[in-house]
Amino acid sequence: MIVEEENPPTASEVVEENESNGGFCDCICAPIYWFKMLAMEMHWSFVLGVVAVYGISQGLGGALARVGTEYYMKDVQKVQPSEAQIYAGITSIPWLVKPLWGLLTDVLPIVGYHRRPYFILAGFLGVISMLVLSFHKDLHLVLALFFLTAGSAGVAIADVTIDACVAQNSNLHPSLAADMQSLCALSSSIGSLVGFSISGVFVHLIGPTGVFGLLTIPAGLVLAVGIILSEPHKPNFVYGQVNQKFLDACKAMWTTLKCPDVWRPCLYMYLSLALSLNINEGLFYWYTDSKEGPLFSQETIGYIFSVGSVGSLLGAILYQFTLKDHPFRELLFWTQLLYGLSGMLDLILVLRLNLKSGIPDYFFIVIAEGVSQMIGRLKWMPLLVLSSKLCPPGIEGTFFALLMSIDNLGILSSSWGGGFLLHILRVTRLQFHNLWLAIFIRNILRLSPLALLFLVPPSDPNSSFLPSQTFQNTKQAAHTSHHENENKNEDDNIELLPLVNNVDSR
Repeated sequence: MIVEEENPPTASEVVEENESNGGFCDCICAPIYWFKMLAMEMHWSFVLGVVAVYGISQGLGGALARVGTEYYMKDVQKVQPSEAQIYAGITSIPWLVKPLWGLLTDVLPIVGYHRRPYFILAGFLGVISMLVLSFHKDLHLVLALFFLTAGSAGVAIADVTIDACVAQNSNLHPSLAADMQSLCALSSSIGSLVGFSISGVFVHLIGPTGVFGLLTIPAGLVLAVGIILSEPHKPNFVYGQVNQKFLDACKAMWTTLKCPDVWRPCLYMYLSLALSLNINEGLFYWYTDSKEGPLFSQETIGYIFSVGSVGSLLGAILYQFTLKDHPFRELLFWTQLLYGLSGMLDLILVLRLNLKSGIPDYFFIVIAEGVSQMIGRLKWMPLLVLSSKLCPPGIEGTFFALLMSIDNLGILSSSWGGGFLLHILRVTRLQFHNLWLAIFIRNILRLSPLALLFLVPPSDPNSSFLPSQTFQNTKQAAHTSHHENENKNEDDNIELLPLVNNVDSR
């Protein structure tokens, strides 16, 4: 008698069965089953890598680094707020060259691996940089900036590399692409919220340099991911093809950028970010001033930033469920307008008008931070979706990284512009008489991108507005040497696609 062998259930079917067998416990066990399903379908080392990079390195570590760096510049290096604003821009420079990191992980394997060596490099940069900042209490400002920038480079390299891993698994498991994006977004949001909640406590207990010592743990986890990540080994790589691949990618990107339907929205994205001057360092110094400011403690500062993280998360949820189908131009008009008006809350706080109305500083700033971050997220989400729509087929990942670099350049310009504004108005560590004027000028400049909305296409996110000729030219430029490598494993040509495939889920 022959017995037919039954097909074993898939991981997703196991999860559905587990979820249907419980009642109240489903709320607690469902996330565990979900993680188990992802680990079974792909590999546990990949799931661990996403949590380590997005949740611990960028989320929790990024929150600790922000608060720790602000107190480090103020209390250890004792720089002026305008200088701290400039230095914050300098440490973000590694994020401007994300396309370079992306191209390296795609076309330049090291000892037969595309991803693992770059995780190890990222973790090594982070560990060494944070150890030096932690142990050298009297480090010269130039060296401190160098190691802070090196640590930022480590986080940026890890970010691009995990994006490549997500893209690879999205191609191999297309039905789980949305789950992977949810994993990334959830890890980052929870990590950021936890990090900001505890950042002030740690700064108070062990100081900013002690916080830098703690940041070696996230960097060490990234290094560990590079060691344990499951990745196929390809020892016979022809390194002579690297130069040609770089040239093909650069030619394809330049061909696309010359199209008016592409460079006009890119110009708007840059100007809308650059004109929204960042004067957060001046506000931070005022928050902690004992004479003119409210003298918030380190713990209070951390809690305020954690409320901002909640507001940002609410903004992403609001966009996802109610605003994602609205036309770009219309949505950007209202979000930019609200973004400028929300800045007036800072003006009310600095002029102490809230106290005259009987509203305590802490209560008012919590509301202001939550509202500001929520509107900022609502303004940022359509720009992300617009960026994904500008990416022609064939070079989606690399071109999206280029667009993100343009956005980061706008953020850098905003930071440096805010620093120069604080310097011109003579906002210092102890004098804040003109801080209200800096806030007012910033708010007016936030409204100026409204006059540039003609650069943005009026279409909605569900339509395509790039001409087909652009697609054809880009494909021809991107695949000049493709026929020479048709028989290569398709894993070699995987691009950085996670934000393109489902950008509005993040």
